[in-house]
Amino acid sequence: MTLNKSKLNKFLMLKLPSAWLCGVRVNEFEENTCKVTVKHTWINQNPFKSMYFAVQAMAAELSTGALVMGKIQKCNRKISMLVAQNRAKFTKKATGKISFYCYDGHLIDEAIKETLTTGEGQTFWMKSTGINETGEQVAVFEFEWTIRAKQKL
Repeated sequence: MTLNKSKLNKFLMLKLPSAWLCGVRVNEFEENTCKVTVKHTWINQNPFKSMYFAVQAMAAELSTGALVMGKIQKCNRKISMLVAQNRAKFTKKATGKISFYCYDGHLIDEAIKETLTTGEGQTFWMKSTGINETGEQVAVFEFEWTIRAKQKL
């Protein structure tokens, strides 16, 4: 079973319902790139008439995490994944439809190879950029992912 945008959105609905209810959706999913969108609505707004930062963070994290999940699934081994830390920079009010793009899937391959070889945990940073409908950047998120091969029993 290969991951695709439909399966990721179903996963989102079942395992991350708060993101689903806020309108976070995977729109494009390829081996090394992912696009996640969310539209500013009443349910995901802040008091300043823009999208709440945590909703943006959910969409941005999904754009990176979906790529990690896809690469782990492809290697057909049990590997745990977790966000260790993140950074965010907000450059414009997030209103309308915001698309978060991550192009860093290539960074995962070496980390997976290394954890499978050594059994040690590996870390890597991935970036997701939020763009509004007029092409303006609204936010940049960076996530430090940690992965580790699970022990065979």
